[in-house]
Amino acid sequence: MRPAGQLPRSISIVSRGTSSGPRRGEIWRADLGDGKKHAVVIVSLDARNGSERATSVLVVPFGSYGMEGPTVLRMEPGETGLPEPSFLKAHFIQVLPKTKLFDRLARGMSGARMRELVLMIRRAVDPDAPYGMGRAH
Repeated sequence: MRPAGQLPRSISIVSRGTSSGPRRGEIWRADLGDGKKHAVVIVSLDARNGSERATSVLVVPFGSYGMEGPTVLRMEPGETGLPEPSFLKAHFIQVLPKTKLFDRLARGMSGARMRELVLMIRRAVDPDAPYGMGRAH
């Protein structure tokens, strides 16, 4: 029996898969279909990412130019490990075969930035998703 006010130990019931597979929030270089290497963020859940039955992941690509807005986030090299400022473009979320992932970059997204990204993805598909100071949600 645990003392009053003490929380139970947390137990993880989600398999994290192997350390070599993609994980949510990691930044990878990937082939998006044009034969070039593009930086992308893995946004699918780790239960899917680590599954041998799932042959694809959900990714959001970075672009080298853009303007911040409801579905675009400017990120600096110190946050991403990329050589230049980059623009995460949530409206370009896509399914990508795992075989199109090349290499994992040293930096990953922080928890706060992942929450921003998830909200940006929501804004790309939900006209009622909150954005800006003037909206009440």
